[in-house]
Amino acid sequence: MGGGQKVLVVEDDEGLRRVMQTQLSKEGYETITAPDVQTALQILEKSLQQLIITDLNLPGTSGIELLKKVRVTYPGTAVIVMTAFGTVPSAVEAMKAGAYDYILKPVHPYELKALVSRALEHHRLIEEVQILRTSLDKRYGFEQIIGSSTSLLDALDVAMRVASTDATILIQGETGTGKELIAKAIHLHSGRRDRPFATINCAAIPRELLESELFGYLKGSFTGALTHKKGKVEMVEGGSLLLDEIGEMPLDLQVRILRLIQEKEIEKVGATSPTKLDVRIMAATHRDLASMVKQSTFREDLYYRLLVVPIRIPALRERLEDIPELLEYFLSKAKLKYARPDLRLPPKMLPYFANYNWPGNVRQLEHVVERVVLLSRASEITPEALPEFLVLRHPHEAIAPPDLPDEGVSLGSLERDLILRVLSKFAGNQTQAAHYLGISRRTLAYRLKKYRIASEFYIKGTA
Repeated sequence: MGGGQKVLVVEDDEGLRRVMQTQLSKEGYETITAPDVQTALQILEKSLQQLIITDLNLPGTSGIELLKKVRVTYPGTAVIVMTAFGTVPSAVEAMKAGAYDYILKPVHPYELKALVSRALEHHRLIEEVQILRTSLDKRYGFEQIIGSSTSLLDALDVAMRVASTDATILIQGETGTGKELIAKAIHLHSGRRDRPFATINCAAIPRELLESELFGYLKGSFTGALTHKKGKVEMVEGGSLLLDEIGEMPLDLQVRILRLIQEKEIEKVGATSPTKLDVRIMAATHRDLASMVKQSTFREDLYYRLLVVPIRIPALRERLEDIPELLEYFLSKAKLKYARPDLRLPPKMLPYFANYNWPGNVRQLEHVVERVVLLSRASEITPEALPEFLVLRHPHEAIAPPDLPDEGVSLGSLERDLILRVLSKFAGNQTQAAHYLGISRRTLAYRLKKYRIASEFYIKGTA
């Protein structure tokens, strides 16, 4: 049923208008009618319609002109045109101009019902894609990558500057550092953002299947190839493909990736001629490809072709100053997921997290926080809820001074208070304060700006 969706019928024949309004109203659509284009535009100004059904031959301004105005002013509104049998070519031209479909007069009730249902479903899917794209921008955009350490900001700066180009990118970093997240952000900030993005893990697919997964195959090319199959590369035509763990790719397939990057073409399994494709290639690895080249386990020509824009994602142990922000983000996310809104992480617990090297990087930290939220029985996180490898590490007392308030503060408040104390200790000397905190001078400057810490708050009696 219509569910209250709005449909505007534009038809100069009053009898047909009434019949169509009755039929659509019975289906649950909120239906309104207009005898001409001028009246229809007045209705649209007052109330946005999900669907317009318009005759092509109207007095004064034609239905095709209405269609063109709707496409410009109300691009989310679907349009169906009505036409007599002899004017089908006009209806085809209307579809080229942006109409969803056409229907012949006399209009059959069942045909009208089916076509309206399809058109509105199409409209709904377009809206969902727009909502999803906004959601993806928020979820995967550079703005949502947590951290402000110098090493991370340097990597993001390179990624943002090359996102709008078609340059081949090699993302290097340990497992769990967020290489795929960076690749998705690059895609969503590129001119290909409206086209597909896909990841294929070269280490997770058996060697005998990797070729067909990447390039596809033709029917009958091998036993079991009962139909044609598109590979991942062809499926993202116009978009971006991330080859994750490319260091695990067999040498004979590496040459075909090189051909794809340089010649923009692939050859499907069983094919006798290449297929031209427009795909942006990004690669990611945790391995040292330069050493692999020396050992002849990775092609030198492919390595240098991928190395056009290298982006190195720092390990978490290289940016421990980002842990408070990451903790706050992952804690909020886990509390929402497991309905623990009152759960708190007291400041005295921060050293347990900040004094660990995190070999599994950001991904490991997220999993640990999720576990802590699940296992914490009280409203405050205690050492009992932590995994043993964190508890066994004796916290460094300098990270959380003993005179912090027992009632606890937010992680942001803790960090701001600590910065103020250290600046006061060194009479406002930011270079010494940064060294004491184990962060760069640039990172400290960012923190001062973030927490709006002005010099008069921590320097007494100095100019």
